[in-house]
Formats: sequence, C-alpha cells, structure tokens
Amino acid sequence: MSRHAFQYAVLRAVPRIDRGEFVNVGVILYCQGLDYLRASVVLDPVRLRALDVDVDLDAVSTSADAVVLACRRPEGTARENTGLAYTFGQLTAPRSTVVQPSPVHAGLTDDPEQTLAGLLTRLVAPPA
Repeated sequence: MSRHAFQYAVLRAVPRIDRGEFVNVGVILYCQGLDYLRASVVLDPVRLRALDVDVDLDAVSTSADAVVLACRRPEGTARENTGLAYTFGQLTAPRSTVVQPSPVHAGLTDDPEQTLAGLLTRLVAPPA
C-alpha cells in the first residue's frame, strides 16, 4: 500500500470566546492524493458545561455539524481552485466563533477514513 500525505485540524468548542478555553469536539482531515475531505464530531455536554454552565449546546452542535456538511458538499477535485483544498483552507482559517479550528498538522496515511477515526479517538473522545 502506498502512503499519502494528509493534513488535519482539530475542531475546538470555545463556549466563552473571552476566556479562550476550549474542548476538542472534532477533526477535519484532508488528503489531496486521494481527493478526501471529511470531518467527524463528538460533543460531550459534560465537558462543555465544565467550561461554561450556560453553554449553548445547540449552537455548538449546529456549528460543528456545518463543518461536517461542508466537507461532504461536492466541490470538485483537490486540483481545482474551488475544490477540496480550497474548502479545507476555508474551514481551517482562524476565526473567533464558538467552534474554531486548531493549527493545521500533517501526517501520512494509507487509509484516511481509519486515520480520521483514530485521530477522533485520540484527540477528541473523552478520557476513559
């Protein structure tokens, strides 16, 4: 199997922008070589409420789900200006909203779906 370079960012819920505290809630993974762009989200209300008891869980869920949906919308191939690379860039651009991306990181994968699941387990799932 050949390995392909990929990039990913962690989605962070920031219930109170003024405090800057966050909980990881998802991962966006982009692999140009395989024309793959997906996001997966797991919200933990207990962890979010630990940062802000009045957190708007619906707003966090809606924002995170919008990223997942944006990754599934057909945008052309990775090599087109309006393709997956452009979408990944838009989704990982810094912003001051209730759901924010982390800096972008890179790696190698032979199965981006499995890599996404592994990153979600390692970086987002509540500690066991």
